[in-house]
Amino acid sequence: MGEAVNILCMKWGTLYGAQDVNRLFAQVRRNLPRPHRVICFTDDTQGIDPGVECLPLPELGLPAGSRDTRWRKLALFRRDLAGIEGQVALFLDLDLVVVDDLSPFFDLPGEVVILRDDDLFRPKPLRRLNRTRDRFLHMVGNTSVFRFRIGAHPEVLDRYLTDPAAAAEEYEHEQQLVSDVLNQQGQLSYWPRGWCVSFKNDCVGRFARSWLRDPVLPHGARIVVFAGSPKMAEVMSGQGSRWYRRIGRLDWVKQAWETA
Repeated sequence: MGEAVNILCMKWGTLYGAQDVNRLFAQVRRNLPRPHRVICFTDDTQGIDPGVECLPLPELGLPAGSRDTRWRKLALFRRDLAGIEGQVALFLDLDLVVVDDLSPFFDLPGEVVILRDDDLFRPKPLRRLNRTRDRFLHMVGNTSVFRFRIGAHPEVLDRYLTDPAAAAEEYEHEQQLVSDVLNQQGQLSYWPRGWCVSFKNDCVGRFARSWLRDPVLPHGARIVVFAGSPKMAEVMSGQGSRWYRRIGRLDWVKQAWETA
């Protein structure tokens, strides 16, 4: 059968609940035929499916008394992450929907492979007025879907812990830091465009077109990401429509999202 691959996710605080973890677990089971384990790093295991391996949230290593959890994902780059160093892992956020086979995410060559953030959003022509900034932002990956070898890149976390205040001044969020450090080393590559799609920008018609047809899944998509607004919870609860954007019927995405 081969060595099991790892799917990682994180849950802390109250923004997401056990049902979100369970839904992701069910989506992975349906869409990953090879042996795998699903690991959730969390501060609350209540209600999580017993098939999910729950582990304590890895320590970020901030100074005592610090409550800045915006950089929590950086703890995934610890040298000693839960005793599973050296193994390949695919990290998935809880606010996405898996709609097709995940195997290619493990087969694609590359040291650290990530979703290019720009692939989720419409072009921003005015950003090109600052070409240096435009090149930087085009390089940045979105850490909602990335693959890495556990324990292989502690320099990412080290870069932050060397001076957290300076990092917070230089970078808007953790995915900019992650991308910058790994890109400078030549270790960063990206998923083929179209594997991960934006619900709002790729599935929902733009402006008047959203009133003429319901959301559709683009050909070749494997993961639907709810980047920006509306959030996944809004969409699934029947909200998220605006005067300029109708959401419409969601049969296919809800079917993929449900636990059963």
